[in-house]
Amino acid sequence: MADTTRESGVVVVGLGRFGTSLALELAKRDTDVLGIDRSPKMVQSLAGSLTQVVAADSTDAEAMEQLGVPEFPRAVVAIGTELEASILTASLLIDLGIRDIWAKATSREHGKILTRIGVPHVVLPEHDMGERVAHLVTGRMLDYIQFEDDFAMVKTLAPGFAVGKPLGESGIRAKYGVTVVCIKRRGEDFTYATQDTVVRHGDILIVAGTTRQTERFAELT
Repeated sequence: MADTTRESGVVVVGLGRFGTSLALELAKRDTDVLGIDRSPKMVQSLAGSLTQVVAADSTDAEAMEQLGVPEFPRAVVAIGTELEASILTASLLIDLGIRDIWAKATSREHGKILTRIGVPHVVLPEHDMGERVAHLVTGRMLDYIQFEDDFAMVKTLAPGFAVGKPLGESGIRAKYGVTVVCIKRRGEDFTYATQDTVVRHGDILIVAGTTRQTERFAELT
């Protein structure tokens, strides 16, 4: 019988600050986590916090197979400082048949290598966070998320020209090329926006579009 814990679980390799934070957050969300790190001290510190945590060499195929890693559908390579170990581990996980792999990159060059060997999801936490904060500091955005292909979503206050009008009549999409996805009023939860939604003073909007379009729209508030 298949182990349903592993079928829905995540392997997190590398339990430094990023890996530990991620593993603990997954555990909080009732996700079964197998944590792997070379450091027995690090493993001991997380004993009891994750479903299973072991000290092992993640570049050793035999060790990874003995731990049942191939039975997991998802894995995260959170190794940061050891470039060779990161690449070898990611390559081994691919060879073991893991379908969904996320890997932390410490530089764009590191990220390119991970992508070239077949890692489907590469993240640069420090770079991505720095870019996000830069947008928040220099603009009038309340929050900012950038996706692939120059697409972004911005949380911003409704501009004055749109107040008192239904979204369909405000001309936001025609003038600025962005789409208002959600709207939030004081004391209420976010709701999906429609062409008939009337914008009020103080409303918070979630707006989607290209990076430049969303930046330009946020500057109107």
